Amino acid sequence: MKLSLGPLLYYWSREDTLAFYEAALGWPVDIVYLGETVCSRRHLLRLPDWIDLAEQFTAAGKQAVLASQTLIESESDLKALRKVVADERFLVEANEWGAVRLLAEAKRPFVAGPTLNAYNPDTLALLAELGAVRWVPPVEMPRDMIAAMPIPEGMQTELFAYGRLPLAFSARCFTARHYNLQKDDCQFRCIDHPDGLVLASREGEDFLCINGIQTQSARVMSLAHRLDELHAANVSVLRLSPQSRHTEKIVALFRALLDGSHTAAETPAKLAPFLPAQPCDGYWLGEAGMAYSGLSTQ
Repeated sequence: MKLSLGPLLYYWSREDTLAFYEAALGWPVDIVYLGETVCSRRHLLRLPDWIDLAEQFTAAGKQAVLASQTLIESESDLKALRKVVADERFLVEANEWGAVRLLAEAKRPFVAGPTLNAYNPDTLALLAELGAVRWVPPVEMPRDMIAAMPIPEGMQTELFAYGRLPLAFSARCFTARHYNLQKDDCQFRCIDHPDGLVLASREGEDFLCINGIQTQSARVMSLAHRLDELHAANVSVLRLSPQSRHTEKIVALFRALLDGSHTAAETPAKLAPFLPAQPCDGYWLGEAGMAYSGLSTQ
């Protein structure tokens, strides 16, 4: 089983972003996803910067994947997508169906991202026919459904295994709205929240996290304690989502788990000091997403 570093979902300064990826060159991950997937207004790094990073990770012996934007809203977004597809040196993660079409027309292999919402065998077979070599199930797709999915020959399954869950996208920017700003004059306030802006319910319980136009879970999905179930579901790659602090420690603990240096049962306690919020694993079990059992049932 391999480890991947998912695309950066937050807006960090250019200096912090480049420092993060410079450090990640030495981390024990096999695959690194690069690019802006959330908001086209986040442009402290441009496509040439992401391609330069992809070249560095390739030279370091890792698979670099250029991740496409999830919500295409303008002609400029489409032009940017076409440029990503046109660079044939790197695999592309398609995060919306327009990207799938362009990649299929170019006869290029690709990764089917979680926001394509592939819930059934027919959709997965279509994606394989169009060129998908790996798919990432929707984050709310339960264990039993993933395990029962007939996987086309030659396709791998990559699972979102750690991080705040990306739940939804909207044309409206929730961070801007929080500050009573218009989306087109957002003042890039999401850069003030390197792990998103947590929202609480009326009862005072952390419920959601807003990240620009993206809504995330307040809790952190963590499936390290369910390694046996991940193997049983034929998962080939575990995706770890970047966070502003301790990502290198999270990666190291997952790698140690896969290498057998500690057990799945020991992992939650080892991870706990580095989580930015309480863990959850409910979606994996087909329960409320924010639930957390902490124990494997198989």
